[in-house]
Amino acid sequence: MDNFSVLGELTPQKFLRDYWHKQPLLIRQAIPGFKPLLSREALCEMAAQDDVESRLITHFDGTWQMQSGPMQRLPSVRKKEWTLLVQGVNLHNDAADALLQQFRFIPDARLDDLMISYATDQGGVGPHFDSYDVFLLQAHGRRRWKISAQDDLDLVEGMPLKILKNFQQEEEYILEPGDMLYLPPHYAHDGIAEGECMTYSIGFRAPPFQELGEAFLQFMADSVDLPGRYADPALTTTKHPAEISRDMISVVATELEKIRFTNDDVTIFLGEYLTEPKANVFFDAPAKPLSPAKFAQAAQRRGIRLSRKTRMLYRGRNVFVNGESFSVDAADKKLLVTMADNRSLSGPEVAMASSDVMEALTLWYEDGWIIVS
Repeated sequence: MDNFSVLGELTPQKFLRDYWHKQPLLIRQAIPGFKPLLSREALCEMAAQDDVESRLITHFDGTWQMQSGPMQRLPSVRKKEWTLLVQGVNLHNDAADALLQQFRFIPDARLDDLMISYATDQGGVGPHFDSYDVFLLQAHGRRRWKISAQDDLDLVEGMPLKILKNFQQEEEYILEPGDMLYLPPHYAHDGIAEGECMTYSIGFRAPPFQELGEAFLQFMADSVDLPGRYADPALTTTKHPAEISRDMISVVATELEKIRFTNDDVTIFLGEYLTEPKANVFFDAPAKPLSPAKFAQAAQRRGIRLSRKTRMLYRGRNVFVNGESFSVDAADKKLLVTMADNRSLSGPEVAMASSDVMEALTLWYEDGWIIVS
């Protein structure tokens, strides 16, 4: 299965030009003969883990309810109208991770995770919209999708879920295993299981600018350098001692205007922000790590690969791994770029690593960020 197969007859270039952020796309048999990567039992076991984000959504007796995991008990599979959502399955399963990699025609900085939705008959999460692009791949059973380009995105108040108040269906599709539906951001949709079904959602990162702004200000706090201290040698008497003076405001405003940031600041911030592991992500360090010398030998013989949970990006001379940034020279950058793009290095490639890179790789191996192939 190559990158082109998940888009049917479309090339990534045509998809991005004609559909991305613009209009829905239904691809029949995007992955012909697709079979579920996890059984229902394996998915339920995953949802019971502390380091897995999961939610149970029920619509029993016409009432919506949501419960956050870990899930120790679930309703009977014979009971209708319930859905189990398991987020970030790619972080815990090699096959799910391999499937997510098929969508890397979208940059890693935007690609988020693979979520699996298991539903009993008539199960769903109600009519809603997402603030990001999504591919909905049917993995098992059938799901009926109703979609709408409506502008009215008002939500029902007082609900545990974000459910549209006035959903007006415009199109309808039934997806079977291997079929896939792409929806751009803010496109209203409602998926209802016809019998037991599983749907895989490939989601993308679209952080709000407010969130980015707040995180950037925190990032910049350590680099702000405003020497000196407030003083007012020309202070005069006042009839209003509780009033903040215009002069004080002006002096402080002038100093604050000296705070500047550059594109390099934004680059480093974005690299660290976008690779920072989510709060529920924990790395599995090797139980009996190899010594640095034996790790180097094994890596040069067998190669290495990034852990499923590792996020690695780069820009210019900066390389970013799991929320940390590194400035590297041209020779080291070439090797690390190869590693980031391929998510692996062959043995001969590892053998070309400088002592600095080898030292970093050893630390990453000890932390569980990379694995000997």
